[in-house]
Amino acid sequence: MSLPVVAIVGRPNVGKSTLVNRIIGRRETIVEERPGVTRDRKEVDAEWLGHHFRLIDTGGWMLGGDSLDDKVTAQSEQAMTEADVVLLVLDATVGVTPEDEQVARQLRRASTPVLVVANKVDDSSHEAGIWDLLGLGMGDPFPVSALHGIGTGDLLDALVAALPEGSHQPEAAPALPDDHDEMFAVTLVGRPNVGKSTLFNRLIGEERAVVHDRPGTTRDAIDTVVETASGPIKFIDTAGMRRKARIDEDTEYYSLVRALKAVDSSDVALLVIDATIGVTHQDQRLAERVDGAGCPIVVLLNKWELLDTEAREKIGVDVERKLAFLGDPPVLRISALTGKGVDRLWPALRTAVGEYRTRIPTRDVNKAIRAAQAAQPAPHGARVLYATQGATDPPTFTLFANREVPTTYLRYLERSLRETFSLGSTPIKLRVRKRSD
Repeated sequence: MSLPVVAIVGRPNVGKSTLVNRIIGRRETIVEERPGVTRDRKEVDAEWLGHHFRLIDTGGWMLGGDSLDDKVTAQSEQAMTEADVVLLVLDATVGVTPEDEQVARQLRRASTPVLVVANKVDDSSHEAGIWDLLGLGMGDPFPVSALHGIGTGDLLDALVAALPEGSHQPEAAPALPDDHDEMFAVTLVGRPNVGKSTLFNRLIGEERAVVHDRPGTTRDAIDTVVETASGPIKFIDTAGMRRKARIDEDTEYYSLVRALKAVDSSDVALLVIDATIGVTHQDQRLAERVDGAGCPIVVLLNKWELLDTEAREKIGVDVERKLAFLGDPPVLRISALTGKGVDRLWPALRTAVGEYRTRIPTRDVNKAIRAAQAAQPAPHGARVLYATQGATDPPTFTLFANREVPTTYLRYLERSLRETFSLGSTPIKLRVRKRSD
């Protein structure tokens, strides 16, 4: 059963993301004391008194801005049309602004229930200002302080009362966050402005991420579940990653933290590279970081349609030379803008999923290890006596040895296992246990 949807809307810097974090009880969205931090729609699951619903955090409604502002506003409007209940957040310390009136006018034309939230009522001295908000004609406002949690209980009581029937599940509430955590996750990573959000929107089939030619448009990690032939897959769009030395904004720092967290919990990473620029040093560093997180990588050369024959040959050599440490990852030439070549991503993902979940019989594992040791014995008399695969996701092998095995030799054994069982670029974990005397 799908959850009812609650959209949190309003002009920039009124505290929408802070309210989202307060309702769900954790810091899920990026918050900073300046307008325009949130740009994309971000969905999170929430619960209050046994009622389960999905919250949509939106960017600030802003008319008369630039093209990026128009796209953020369009995302907010889309959230309004999808919502079962809308929370219109206003700044009680400022009063009603022309932008607030524009949002209210838009909401009055719809039949969706709206609750007016008078935010930043941090103490009794600010309560008088909430009555100015009655002029919007949207009903009595709920005075709250999203930052300190004041009044949010009364707001949530009214919210669940306005939800459609079926949101209350007192006996066996669905463990949606856990289900999502167990779902196969595919994270899009790359430098700023390489086309990740354009590809994300094409994969999920809707405009969930704001796409603009300004680097750094995406600020937070955004996920959407897509039904595929291999089952449900969670796609996660992340902010563009730059070197830490070049990060000079708190928002960009938190965006990087969220992106790295998404990589750490991902099953497959799509490394998006701008084919018109080639493999940069930052692409290499990012590939090392993703490879170290233990998830397989599919390399996507985006904007392929803009390259001539000579440039295409050059970047092919570039990938082989500069990303050789990844082993043999799938390399796809695509155009996220036109969709050309994107259909080849699905077979690559199915292959990656299969390799990631590979289970190899113990007999075959030991046969491969014996063959590798016969071809090249370990130094200093070290020897693997027995081996078994202890886990999948990714394939994890336990090696029982007579003494400590050098790291370089373990890399040799890992390469041998990868080649013998056609594991491609999926990570392999080796755990060594020394035989007790």
